[in-house]
Amino acid sequence: MAEGAEAEAADLAADGAESAADMAAGPDDALFGYIERFAAVLVAAGFPPMPARVFVALLVTDSGRLSAAELAAMLRISPAAVSGAVRYLIQLGLVHKERVPGSRRDYYRMPGTMWDDLIRMRDQVMGRWTALVREGIDLVGADTPAGERMAEQAAFLEFATKELSEILTRWQKYRAGDAPGQPH
Repeated sequence: MAEGAEAEAADLAADGAESAADMAAGPDDALFGYIERFAAVLVAAGFPPMPARVFVALLVTDSGRLSAAELAAMLRISPAAVSGAVRYLIQLGLVHKERVPGSRRDYYRMPGTMWDDLIRMRDQVMGRWTALVREGIDLVGADTPAGERMAEQAAFLEFATKELSEILTRWQKYRAGDAPGQPH
């Protein structure tokens, strides 16, 4: 682990970062290593590093929610890094901000339908892409090389949108226990 991250963790603990400091994973901790490895895979796929780490930390937390201070201590990052990461994740719909009765702190949690919601959002985006590609075909002409290339892209986007919609429908049936071969 980088010396800077260790210094931040020490500063957080020294400042009395509550019981969350007790949750802070050490550099040799298996869970901390898992969070880092999973986050690295997300980063390789184009996810920003801090949101990736926060995402995985929330994923592996039993309660499904953590405060900013708990996230900072667990991941050994600054509160500012947590703030930017959760803001990014909230914008994507991957994390929700909530208050716990009796607490004045904000907590962050993952919605239970996060993956479904993400595919639905992707479906909407792909619909917009398809419309824009079709508009472009009209501009460049369907019989031009560009128009033919764009028509192939539009066909793929329409196919993928249809398939994703069907996947979501099958997933809902599967989750409800109504899918063939699903144990009841």
